[in-house]
Amino acid sequence: MGGFFKSSIGRKFAMALSAFFLMFFLLQHFAINFTSVFSGETFNEVSHFMGTNPLIQFVLQPILIFGVIYHFVMGIILELQNRNARQISYAKNNGGANSTWMSRNMIWTGLAILAFMGLHFYDFWFPEINTKFIEGDWSGLHDGEFRYYHELQEKFLSPVRVGLYVLAFVFLALHLLHGFNSAFQSVGANNKYTRGLKLFGKLYAILIPLGFVVIALYHHFNHNH
Repeated sequence: MGGFFKSSIGRKFAMALSAFFLMFFLLQHFAINFTSVFSGETFNEVSHFMGTNPLIQFVLQPILIFGVIYHFVMGIILELQNRNARQISYAKNNGGANSTWMSRNMIWTGLAILAFMGLHFYDFWFPEINTKFIEGDWSGLHDGEFRYYHELQEKFLSPVRVGLYVLAFVFLALHLLHGFNSAFQSVGANNKYTRGLKLFGKLYAILIPLGFVVIALYHHFNHNH
C-alpha cells in the first residue's frame, strides 16, 4: 500500500482525495457564511459553535490544515514531475490545442488561492487564534454581544479588500473547473455517471465561488453603520 502512494498514480489518487476533502469543507464553509446574508444572529450562533466545539477545534481543524498543506505541496510536486513530460508533448504538438488553459495553469491558480488564504487567515483565523489561545477568551463576545457578524462586516468595508476577495474567487472557479473532473478521473470515476459528474463539477466550480462573491459584495454594500 505504501508503494502505491509513492507511485505517480498513487500520488494523483491521494491528491484527488485531498481535493474532495477540501471541496467538502469549502461547501460547508460557504453554507455557514451564507447564513450571514439572511441572519446575523444565526451566523453568530453557528460561528460560535464552530469556534468553541472541542471536536472541531482540536480534531477537525488540524486535519483541515494538514489537508490544505498536503494538497498544495503535492500539487507542486506533481506539477514539477509532469513538466518534463509536457515539454516533450509540446515539442511535438501545440500544447494549447491539446489541453485547456485551466489544466495548463493549475499551479498558478493554486498559488493565487494560497496567497488569498494568507489574507483570509490574516483577516479572520489569526485574530481568532489570538483571542482564544493567547488572550484566553472563548466567549466570542464583544460589548456583551457575539462579535462574529460585526467583524465580518468590518472586513468587507474596504473596496480594495473586497476586490481581492472577488479576484481570488475567480481564480478558485478556474482551479475548480479543471480540478473537480481531474479528481474524479484520478479515482477512476469514468462510467455511466461521468456526464452527470462533469455537470455537477461545473455547477460546483461556478456557483460556490460566485456565492462567496455575493457574500463579500452584500456585506460591502449593506454595512450597518
